Amino acid sequence: MNIIILGAGQVGTSLAELLSDENNDVTVVDLDQGRLRQLQDRLDIRTITGHASDPDILLQADIEEADMLIATTQNDDTNIVACQLAHVMHKTPTKIARVRSPSFLNHPELFDRNQNTDAIPINVLISPESLVKDYILQLIAYPGSLQVVDFADSKVRILALRVRAGSLLINKEIRDIKNHLPAGIETRIVAIYRKGEVVMPTGSVRLREDDEVFFMAVPNAIPTIIKSLRQSKLRPTRNIMIAGGGNIGYNLAKELERQKHKVKIIDHNIERARIIAETLDETIIIHGDVSDKSLLVEENIDEIDLFLAVTNSDEANIISGMLAKKLGVKRVIALVNNQSYIDLIHLNSIDVAISADQITTSHLLHYMRQGDTVKAFTLRRGAAEAMEVIVHGSENTSKIIGKRIGEIDWPTDITIGCVIREDHVMIAHRDITIEAEDHVVLFLTDRSRAKDVAELFIPKEKTSWL
Repeated sequence: MNIIILGAGQVGTSLAELLSDENNDVTVVDLDQGRLRQLQDRLDIRTITGHASDPDILLQADIEEADMLIATTQNDDTNIVACQLAHVMHKTPTKIARVRSPSFLNHPELFDRNQNTDAIPINVLISPESLVKDYILQLIAYPGSLQVVDFADSKVRILALRVRAGSLLINKEIRDIKNHLPAGIETRIVAIYRKGEVVMPTGSVRLREDDEVFFMAVPNAIPTIIKSLRQSKLRPTRNIMIAGGGNIGYNLAKELERQKHKVKIIDHNIERARIIAETLDETIIIHGDVSDKSLLVEENIDEIDLFLAVTNSDEANIISGMLAKKLGVKRVIALVNNQSYIDLIHLNSIDVAISADQITTSHLLHYMRQGDTVKAFTLRRGAAEAMEVIVHGSENTSKIIGKRIGEIDWPTDITIGCVIREDHVMIAHRDITIEAEDHVVLFLTDRSRAKDVAELFIPKEKTSWL
């Protein structure tokens, strides 16, 4: 695909890294020559220095040849105008804009051309702050989880857990796990990471302490599965402290209030603290430094069940998160965008480190996939990928329709998680026969296999697309 990325900030850079690795023709536009030079030194991309909403700059970026425009600058107006220009100048098929302002996000009708042909021509609006908020809320909903991803309109979920000491499942073979779950509870382990290495989840593999296990199940079954994987009953997440009262922290507190959690926010900016204090009803607002030990102790940090570090500074999030953990907080989630920082974080200090860039790129990933990919999401900080793909064609044109899962020559390093047929979720086993219009959710431990998967799902008469 020919893709133009406007903005070489964190999100734009993350997208460029992802897309250039997959043999796309990528052009990045930014005003900062230094950033562009650094990108071009590392990646096989083209860069152009200039303003993202300048028609001449878009022409220089070959907007006439672009399949996709992704506007990720820090300025909402620039991103919206750039998408409008791309539509007028070329009718660019897919236009994606990063938008932060609630004034735009609260009025989706401005961008819905199905309802109004005069609407702003943007196919997808992305708000990294909103995506991070939703991601964290999923982690809160399942205490102890490392990652939660929905598929098939939330009919099925992939959830990652670390196997703790004392779990009944330690040293049990995967094929025997069903014997340790209540009747009617179905799950499928789609991947295991052991000391950073992939362990393919065959029936004879035994779970070990500290394994990172990705399992798939319907939402109603997940709490029971979590309880079975843990060694003891988890402490309910009742008292939550949020470091940072920016867009993410504020919106998290707003939602957590509705869910009847007890919430405290610490922010260093007195004006911001006053503003959010006036708009939140139950949340306690504290003006101060999130890494001030005496302040945390004074605010009874030892009574906090969950500490969320979501300031605009990676360093502040890491330091405050590690301090909170040392002071007795059971669970710490920190927003850390710098990959090198994430690699240095000791697992015993911060339970979950999340990246706004990776969450955002994952949200857009299925637009870059071949075949009818409904959703694709990177896992383990981009090391793996989960996909939901629709099966099209007939037995005469498809390589998989009419065949049982066990008969199909799947690419190596993938696990089939489930098949969704209309509203029915079937946890995968080798005797399920694939039918046209089935949704198949699968896990790739090697993301480079995504193209091989697409080739299986695209009917013969459409292989010229590849």
